[in-house]
Amino acid sequence: MKWANGIDKLGISLYLILCTFAIANIYSVEPASGARQAVWLGVSVFVGIIIFLMRAKFFENMGGIIYIAGILLLIGLFPFGTEILGQKNWYKFGPVSLQPVEFAKIGTALMLANYVAGPHFNLKNNKSLWTSIAIIAAPAVVVLLIPDVGSLLVFIAFFVALFREGLSGWFFGVGFIIAAVFLVALAIDPLYVVGAVIIIAAVALYYNSRRIHWNVISVTSIVAAVALLSGLAFEAPTVLEKLPKHQRERIEVLYKGERAFRDTSGYNLLYSKTAIGSGGFFGKGYREGSVTQGKFVPEQSTDYIFCTVGEEWGFFGSSLLVILYAVFIGRIYYLSEKQKSVFNRVFGYSFASILLIHYAINLGMVMGLFPTVGIPLPFFSYGGSSLLAFSIMTFIFFKLNYADRNSLV
Repeated sequence: MKWANGIDKLGISLYLILCTFAIANIYSVEPASGARQAVWLGVSVFVGIIIFLMRAKFFENMGGIIYIAGILLLIGLFPFGTEILGQKNWYKFGPVSLQPVEFAKIGTALMLANYVAGPHFNLKNNKSLWTSIAIIAAPAVVVLLIPDVGSLLVFIAFFVALFREGLSGWFFGVGFIIAAVFLVALAIDPLYVVGAVIIIAAVALYYNSRRIHWNVISVTSIVAAVALLSGLAFEAPTVLEKLPKHQRERIEVLYKGERAFRDTSGYNLLYSKTAIGSGGFFGKGYREGSVTQGKFVPEQSTDYIFCTVGEEWGFFGSSLLVILYAVFIGRIYYLSEKQKSVFNRVFGYSFASILLIHYAINLGMVMGLFPTVGIPLPFFSYGGSSLLAFSIMTFIFFKLNYADRNSLV
């Protein structure tokens, strides 16, 4: 079986284990949904076989077309989309629903990988840098206008891929500082936040004074940065107040606890944590969870599927699932780093980082460490378009890895 040389058996096995375990848990709480998810897995594997039969260069050559098609599908939501759970981010074809943002991520990963693999790409060149950002920003802006905040956060994954290719860590540092100032200013008096910003800036300048080339531009930049962060601190409470009630409450739950909003935005989280906590070490047993079987948690087969794992399989089963994801994502990063092709490496890093963000935010969301933003757990949350899109990325990457390992170049 020479044709099997180069197929990553560990990666494919982990994918199938995650999908099978997911179907079992979905079936536990919603048998009809579990049966449909099994059908979608069959479709996904069939599509995966077709991907393996295709030439690897197809994805590199067609990346631009797939990218544009993804953006057009997103734009088409405005006149033709169907509103589900307050968001108009679905196409509905009879009994089948399609969420195009999942496929737009594939197109963005392919397009970014294609551009970065080009002969003239150099992140130290402003044209290359801003073109890369524009490739990520184009679909992200449409997602923001939908609006779909959860999916918007996932586009951070592509900056991780660029970081591997030489993007300055300052991009992440600046983003972290802005987010930290905004969130802290919601919890304490903005005056204290401004004071902390000034003190931190002064200490940083003191220890780096010899490295700074002092001139009008550098001084103006420092003053402007402190002023912008201070303005953000004072505006944060106002921005929060202007958000729709359900979005505002989802953020406030982090500060006031889910019991303060137990009849509204805190309801899901309250019962999710109850279900996870009641599972003990080994869980209550398959289809024996009183909270999940009692349908107390809305969306427990989709975004909140992890609470089913926590209650029925306990700490042991939950830890096993976390480890399986960590190994699978780590495997993709590892294989990406070994690729001879820049295109393959960038696509792999994009894919692994998309999985990582979905995984981290979803688990943080169901345990109250992150606001509810509607991000599914990859391969695990019920949803045909989500499973199909993640499966397509999985098989594209393993096809690229297969071609790379069998390449003589």
